[in-house]
Amino acid sequence: MPGTRTWVIVAFAGVGLAVVNLWRSRWWRKVAAIAASLVFVVTAALGINAGYGLNPTLGAMLGVDHTSHLVLPKLNPVPQAQSGTALWQSWKPPAGIPSAGVSGSVTIPANASGFHARDAFLYLPPAALVDNPPALPIIVMMMGQPGGPEQSKTAVQQLDALAQQNNGLAPIMLTIDQLGNPYRNPVCVDSAKGNVYTYVTTDVVNYIHKNLNVASGRTQWAVAGYSNGGECALSFAAKRPEIFGSLLDISGELNPVDRNADNTVKTIFGGDKAAFTAEKPATILKAHKYNDELAIFTNGALDSRYGPEGAKAEADAKAAGMTTSRFVGDGIGHLGDAVNFGLRSGLPLLNQRFGLVRP
Repeated sequence: MPGTRTWVIVAFAGVGLAVVNLWRSRWWRKVAAIAASLVFVVTAALGINAGYGLNPTLGAMLGVDHTSHLVLPKLNPVPQAQSGTALWQSWKPPAGIPSAGVSGSVTIPANASGFHARDAFLYLPPAALVDNPPALPIIVMMMGQPGGPEQSKTAVQQLDALAQQNNGLAPIMLTIDQLGNPYRNPVCVDSAKGNVYTYVTTDVVNYIHKNLNVASGRTQWAVAGYSNGGECALSFAAKRPEIFGSLLDISGELNPVDRNADNTVKTIFGGDKAAFTAEKPATILKAHKYNDELAIFTNGALDSRYGPEGAKAEADAKAAGMTTSRFVGDGIGHLGDAVNFGLRSGLPLLNQRFGLVRP
């Protein structure tokens, strides 16, 4: 990214100038040089973070999440029957329905996987906050690496806007941690680095069923992700179509890679190249034939690396029988703008799939 390179060059130049002033200078000048070095580094870090547009606060940039824990509404003891009629037709918002949804962090127990995940970030639309709420669709979302669930706060505004247009109806979005640490990448499989696959497909799924008023049908469940999370979403949708009937892959990576293929084979798959190949989404897709699976792929036109990978992923999904859509955003790269573009492009299609809006 040109902006990132500029910040790095300027920071190094400033630090270099400060270091020169440490020699043959008075004590006060040495102190000023050290202080200036810190200012140069911090300013560059903030500038780079602003360029990426993903971390809204300094705490989020440092991996410290101060999001308050969300108090969940009680489970509906008498869930509204799913008659087969789309919610946009059957739902009548009650008096006093909130004008906006709520969001905050939640803790997902890793009883089956033992995976050490950070707290997830949950968005509940207005329709989820009323007495006798409807069973709503859900999107399980994953962000990129480095990153964390709190970065999905950028989705809240778009989800609330959709809810305001549709009588309070919008999907629930649960953004989970598939990394465990922003600087660690276990590539969404079960391995010595963490049982991520079991965490997502068992622990997260069980948490949703036990704590949220969600619809049970696979067509009401979607998995989504950005960058590293996009590859994970594609992999989970390919492996478990009985859970996730829809996929939103935002600028996703093509393969489950930590740094490079050789390092991944060594550190994740214990040197087993065949096991690595088996976990590639292309391999999984070729081994299946899908029916009634919606797959949405988005990329930025300026994303020279992941744009072509997104095109390849869509072609693989389409060849395997998925119903695919692809959106390429002019002037969009691989940063926060890619996330916003992907959600703007994909959420309306998912809303139609979920029956929240008129077809």
